[in-house]
Amino acid sequence: MTPAEPTPTSAASPKARLSRDVVLSTALKLVDAEGLEALTMRRLGQELGRDPMSLYRYAANRAALLDGVTEMVLNELVIFPDDPDWQAQLRRIGHDLRLLALRHPNVVPLLVTRPLSTPLGMRPLGTLRPLEQILALLIEAGFTPADALHVYRAYYGFLYGHILNELQEYIVDPEENEAILRLGLHRLPAKDFPHLRALGQVLADYDGASELDQGLSILLSGLAAQLS
Repeated sequence: MTPAEPTPTSAASPKARLSRDVVLSTALKLVDAEGLEALTMRRLGQELGRDPMSLYRYAANRAALLDGVTEMVLNELVIFPDDPDWQAQLRRIGHDLRLLALRHPNVVPLLVTRPLSTPLGMRPLGTLRPLEQILALLIEAGFTPADALHVYRAYYGFLYGHILNELQEYIVDPEENEAILRLGLHRLPAKDFPHLRALGQVLADYDGASELDQGLSILLSGLAAQLS
């Protein structure tokens, strides 16, 4: 009996059709896995199995890729600008942004700096969406447009400051039971840094979500007092 001919399914599956979403999602996966430095047109072409020149149809250059990745991540952030409870909304957004940063820590530098690299009106629209929606939320709550902008700046300044601080919390020796040793605080001169050394256990027990929530409570209560 003659051996059966190979079926078409035994051949390599055809390449996925390229689109802007496919290109940017692959770029994001590459950044998540290997960092921003790994993202080049050549490397992205390798990941997609395509000639790098074919990618310029979807991103004019590496800067456009970075903008696209920033937009893709920020699109994961859901905001309800018509929520009548503006404080609850800002608290939820803050926690959601923190979780987004923890999922994509290599993208955080882009979130913080990329929107600032171009004038406001020339930024990718996806990076302006949170600003527009939060302004709508605050203005509807009773803030003047100018005050709403000040609130937005203070709010995001706090959030990004917290996120950068949390991502940079390093433990010297995770196996060490003594907090001051685990954090390397024993290396600090006791005379010059008495408060830091005394707070060793508090620093070692750092809880990013609780720390963020406490900071948001302070910020929101101050904003509510200003509004009233």
